[in-house]
Amino acid sequence: MTSPGARERVHFDPAAMPTRDFYRVLNSVVVPRPIAWVCSRSAAGVHNLAPHSFYTVACVDPPVVQFTSVGRKDSLRNVEATGEFTISLTPEALFEQINATGTDFPPDHSEAEHTGVRLEPAETVDAMRVADSPVSVECELHSTVRLGDSTVVFGRVRHISAWAEVVQDGRPRIEHLRPLARLGGNEWATIGEVLEIARIPFTTWSEDPSIGERLRGG
Repeated sequence: MTSPGARERVHFDPAAMPTRDFYRVLNSVVVPRPIAWVCSRSAAGVHNLAPHSFYTVACVDPPVVQFTSVGRKDSLRNVEATGEFTISLTPEALFEQINATGTDFPPDHSEAEHTGVRLEPAETVDAMRVADSPVSVECELHSTVRLGDSTVVFGRVRHISAWAEVVQDGRPRIEHLRPLARLGGNEWATIGEVLEIARIPFTTWSEDPSIGERLRGG
């Protein structure tokens, strides 16, 4: 039932659409998505570097991050083989290189070498990190979960390193990181305007009815 004054909607039913078409819709509405620039090492010693835009924090204690491999990509195979990987932040300055590392190079080719991305040793794992990225997260494999055509990779965070100049008040600051994010299709996003607002404690909400009135348009 449509309520009075409601806007007309277009409906997308995954059961009635080709998988690829619905995937395009899903990618266009789950936005913006942070990018895990995953660096891993194959059993043969080849360093793989690939962007994965299904990426987030999975747990705080213990610290765990997750990224999803759609299909069995080199990143997944390498992590399963070695149990270690790094995730470098994707800085705006390396936009073209980040995109190029998503090329489907054969497993015995290093994306970093092909695209001119400088790698350097990490602190606690054998996988390399991106030298020109301001932040690197070092992980050991926690577990994987297979979901249809994809595999979610959970990595226990062993170490995070950041350039000294991007850290203020004990944490890396977004205005210095300048991360890229993925949108729908071939679209990417920069951080744009940064908004800052504190959460409202319930005690404050209860003591000041004007807060709710203002939000309700009263």
